[in-house]
Formats: sequence, C-alpha cells, structure tokens
Amino acid sequence: MNHRPEVVTTRSVFGAPCWVSLTTRDLTDTQDFYAAVFGWEWRQGSLGDHFRVASADGVPVAGLAGVAAMWQMAVAWTPYFAVIGADEAVGRVRERGGTVAVGPVSLPPGRAALLADRDGAAFGVWEGRLSGDWELWRSAAPALVRLHTRDAFASAIFYGEVLDWASDRPGSCEVHYEDGEVVLRSRGAAVARIGSGALEAAPDPTVRPHWQVHFTVADVAACVRAAELHGGSVLTKSAEQVVLRDPDGAQFTVFERRD
Repeated sequence: MNHRPEVVTTRSVFGAPCWVSLTTRDLTDTQDFYAAVFGWEWRQGSLGDHFRVASADGVPVAGLAGVAAMWQMAVAWTPYFAVIGADEAVGRVRERGGTVAVGPVSLPPGRAALLADRDGAAFGVWEGRLSGDWELWRSAAPALVRLHTRDAFASAIFYGEVLDWASDRPGSCEVHYEDGEVVLRSRGAAVARIGSGALEAAPDPTVRPHWQVHFTVADVAACVRAAELHGGSVLTKSAEQVVLRDPDGAQFTVFERRD
C-alpha cells in the first residue's frame, strides 16, 4: 500500500518554523555546493527559472532563490514560520516596529511575506498548505533555527505577539527559558532558540542580529571537508557544532545527529 502524506496546513502547526529558504546570486554553484555538503538533489520550483527546491531522500527540505543580485537582497538563509493569516501577521509586525520587505504575496498553495524584526533580523511567514508531510520535513530539514539578538526576552515578546506563541489557541507553541536562552517548543520538540548578545551596529554581519539555520548531519567532519573543497569556509568550530559559510557568503550551522 502506498503511503500518502497527510495534508498539513499552517493552522495545525502555527507559530513553528515550517520552511527555510536561501537567497543567493549563483544558482548553479550554490546547488553544486549544497549537493556536495548535504547530498541534496535539486529540481526547479514552481515559481520560475530563478527558483529551486532541494530534497533529501525524496523529502523537500529547502528552497533556493537566485535573486539576490536582481532584487538587491542579502545572501542569506531565512526561516519561515507557519501562520494562520499572513495579512494579520504582517500587520502585527508593522504595529510592533518591524519592517515588511515583500508581501504578503500569493504563491499557490499559500501566501508568504518576507519581514524583519525590530533589530533587523530577517524572517518570513507562510500561510497555507505545507510541503508534503510536515513531520518528515522537520526530521529531514534543520533541527532548529536560532535567533542571535540584542535582548532575547524583548525578541521573544515581539515574535510571540506576531506568531501567537504561548497563546490560548489549541496547538500553540510553548515558550520556555532553558540554559540561558528562550526556547520555542512545538509538539514537545525544540524548534527555535533565542539568545542575547548580538550588536545591532556591528560591522561584522555574523555579530548583528540574525536568524541562523542549524542542520543536523550524520558526519560533521565530512560536511566540513566537503564545504572547504567546494569553496566554503569555517567561521567557528566547537565540539558540538561548526558554523560554515558557503561560497556566496551565506552562513549556516551543522551539528551531529544523535539517535
């Protein structure tokens, strides 16, 4: 019997990260790099020639948009959060001092917007149907996303109000304080962390407020070797994780999968 993934919409997982997308300048080189580092396979997205979708073991895991130069956008990984209503979320961002870069725009089977919080950290929201089985995406895609910001508690209040965290709605994400960070949990799993210490005016973009995407891998050392062989570089390294930069300048983190 063939397994048909359950249709999941953002109403059932609202507030949680539901997708990640990379904005880049060079589609071909970027696809080659992440295929070497993660073993991803690529196909053209439904949005046109400048867009691609990455798959791991047949599960769509990330988007790629080769529009950084054309649209004057930063080269970066961006997390998207599930919302019940994109228009309502965008309105909340404006009311709370954030900014709207794009949208909401209709991208069947849903609607999306690209935003920034009060400290300039970019993020997106998505309303509508999610790609395939959301639990499969969550296990095949990033283990979590982490916000480096000036004040973790102030940022948690901002995102909580925008994304309905810790609300009285059934299925709402839970917010905890663990190990010096604000931790967002969806269905019991930690899906986002917020930590203080970023400097808004720092010349180094890695120090300014930003969302960092964390990918779990079977072999961190192998990923690092592949990244360096294909034009990437190591930014920081610890016993638990390595922060890498791809050839176009986007940074991401890899850490070892633990069963």
